[in-house]
Amino acid sequence: MKAVSCEHGTQSVVDLPAPQPAKGQLLLDVRRCGICGSDLHAKDHSDELTEVMNGVGYPDFMRSDTPVVMGHEFCGEVAERGKGAGKEFKVGAPVVSFPLLRAAGGVHLTGLSPLASGGFAEQVLAEAAMSFVIPNGLDLDTAALTEPMAVALHAVRRSEIGKRDVAIVIGCGPVGLAVICHLKALGVGTIVASDFSATRRSLATRCGAHVVVDPAVGSPYEASGQRGTITEAPQLYELGVGSMEKLRRVPGWTRLYRAAEALGAAGPKRPVVFECVGVPGMIDGIVGAAPLQSRVIVVGVCMGEDRLRPAMAIGKELDLRFVFGYTPLEFRDSLHMLAEGKVDASALVTGTVGLDGVANAFEVLGAAEAHAKVLIDPRSTAAAL
Repeated sequence: MKAVSCEHGTQSVVDLPAPQPAKGQLLLDVRRCGICGSDLHAKDHSDELTEVMNGVGYPDFMRSDTPVVMGHEFCGEVAERGKGAGKEFKVGAPVVSFPLLRAAGGVHLTGLSPLASGGFAEQVLAEAAMSFVIPNGLDLDTAALTEPMAVALHAVRRSEIGKRDVAIVIGCGPVGLAVICHLKALGVGTIVASDFSATRRSLATRCGAHVVVDPAVGSPYEASGQRGTITEAPQLYELGVGSMEKLRRVPGWTRLYRAAEALGAAGPKRPVVFECVGVPGMIDGIVGAAPLQSRVIVVGVCMGEDRLRPAMAIGKELDLRFVFGYTPLEFRDSLHMLAEGKVDASALVTGTVGLDGVANAFEVLGAAEAHAKVLIDPRSTAAAL
């Protein structure tokens, strides 16, 4: 089979032996595979990531000196079913699969390990237990968005955002746009999106953002129009003293205070901020700019070292939550939300190439201006965007 191999940061189309499904596995003919932001980073900085993954106990992550077939956002059609795989996976059935694979005595990250080749190929292996038949005749382009949409669903759920909260999404790449799609589906009343790219700001509007901001000329926190936020410590001090001056005039003031706390009305209003950029300086920039007591959900994966001013985050009493991946149920739910029209991700896909166009697509996506999600169709002859 033909596949795109990456070694020392160089991608080339090569011929590889056709994979064989083991017990409980499926062999899929790849129909679509998305290029992820983590793929862009891993192509040129895999050795840095190897050190990080070693730190979390996974020594089999891709490295620059070992060829690897990338691609973990794939959907395909069943070509062969291994022994013990469910009967619903009939040959020709369209499926999406959670990118984890049993191989070489362990479970490995599909497309991010040389032990589990990914979807930048004509065929890929998948675990039947982690695969789902695509329902409702969902088109393949949209089905291929299941994985990034699951990342976003996990982030939104971990944020515990409510419909009356203000959401501020920093960065409108594919993950940021997917977060906006889920926030819209959830019914969040105010969604602010911030990105330097005019193209991506336009996509953010299509995905459901109510306000879009160019951070070069404005602040997304000010653009939200949220009343009751506090951006400076003296404002918080005045709120505390002024409120107590009024409350202490009321008999049984402690009961009123406790009731206000129970209703979430005892402190300042705060937005829920989604950091979806993942480059050094972003987290600390949000710490410095966000209103007091903001909840910050770190979705973007910063591949290098970064700096943070803990005293600033402490002084503002910010809530930082780091998220990664998704659960199998969130993966399944994302597929069905797409198939049932509960979430609209149609704006995300901005281009498609064949295997010969992968290198060009990586180059174009590195500019982060004209495209959001680019899909690979192994049957396509398109060699450029």
